[in-house]
Amino acid sequence: MIDRRRVDNGGLILLLVLATVALAMVVSAYASALLWAALAAVLFQPLFRRLDQRWPGHRNSAATLTLLIITVAVIIPAMVIASLVIDQASGVYLQLRSGQINFALYFQQVHDALPLRVQNLLGSAGLGTFERAQMRLSEALSNSASMLTQRALAIGANAAAFMLAFGVGLYVTFFLVRDGDELGAKIVKALPLEQEVADRLASVFITVVRATLKGSGLVALAQGALGAITFSIVGLPAAMLWGMLMAIAALLPAIGPAIIWGPVAIYLYATGAIWEGSVVVASGVFVIGLSDNILRPMLVGRDAGIPDWLVLVTTLGGIEIMGLSGIVVGPLAGALFIASWQILTEQRALNRKSAIAP
Repeated sequence: MIDRRRVDNGGLILLLVLATVALAMVVSAYASALLWAALAAVLFQPLFRRLDQRWPGHRNSAATLTLLIITVAVIIPAMVIASLVIDQASGVYLQLRSGQINFALYFQQVHDALPLRVQNLLGSAGLGTFERAQMRLSEALSNSASMLTQRALAIGANAAAFMLAFGVGLYVTFFLVRDGDELGAKIVKALPLEQEVADRLASVFITVVRATLKGSGLVALAQGALGAITFSIVGLPAAMLWGMLMAIAALLPAIGPAIIWGPVAIYLYATGAIWEGSVVVASGVFVIGLSDNILRPMLVGRDAGIPDWLVLVTTLGGIEIMGLSGIVVGPLAGALFIASWQILTEQRALNRKSAIAP
């Protein structure tokens, strides 16, 4: 005899899967905007709560003020910085095409500044000439030129789509900020998991999002700003561009901003700019390097609980798959993976104790 209830439940699950897939396909064009709207709502939810407590019964006004603060404090400065970086990047690109910037020549200058014994060792290892490096650099630059041209055309063609996605993101952020607590509780309750497990995974989600955006993101921006100021002091061109690259590198554990200021300092020393190189090294070690230890405890109350090596791998993999959104999604996937296995291990241990107990 067919169990009618089981058939109905199976049909409901199938309908749920199909509806979820259909919804994902419909909103896929705005997936990035929706993701950042959710991340902004999680990050600024404490601010909304304070405003809501100050003006009880005016949730719309509190959400509107929160959105205004996000726009003034985050979105507008980000657009200004992005425009400056794009302007400097275009200038560097033109200098590369005109030959004013020649990385092969810079490498040759560094090589010539090395001690003779080191030059001989490099020569015996087949690294004494830079013809191969120059060939690879030329190939990389031509590929970069093609990529930049395609990106520029894509940005121009999709400017209206970008503005639409940006508007959708702001619109959704308002409702997620206003109704985030209630909506989050419903989502956690609807998960096909035990309530304790669902609450724990939700706590991991919020912790990782806030640790990545509030902690790692702001620390990386601070280190990038300090790097840009340092490069401006020593007179390096496109300081804002290099500072932005330093901020991106600061998001990666075990790599950090030293991957940017280190080669710059070596080049300055090799070209005889001793005091400039010393300023870069001193700033990189004592200012940029220590800023992480000072700012992170102030910005993040608790750690995300992810090993540094996993943060590095998941961040790089997330960026490779999802672009800028992967900076958050990658570590989040790693944290949920670890939390899920920890919960499973704990439940197995409890089940074993229950089986052994009389």
